Amino acid sequence: MENKTPEFQKAPFIVDETAGTKFYCMCGRSDNQPYCDGSHKGSGITPMKVEIETDRRCAYCGCRQSSELPFCDGTHATI
Repeated sequence: MENKTPEFQKAPFIVDETAGTKFYCMCGRSDNQPYCDGSHKGSGITPMKVEIETDRRCAYCGCRQSSELPFCDGTHATI
């Protein structure tokens, strides 16, 4: 995989999520946002493991600055 520049956004990723284990991208390089696709390899950054207990709509943080990671808390509005 190429070592591309991290991409962050000032809005959450809204996902109709299914129950199960997910791996949230923390490096911003994944082509499958908000999920990890392995693009972090060699960066020293690892994905965040998330357990979704029931099917629900999730707002995953796009700016990676939320105090509620991996979920959005609105911090993107202040940066």
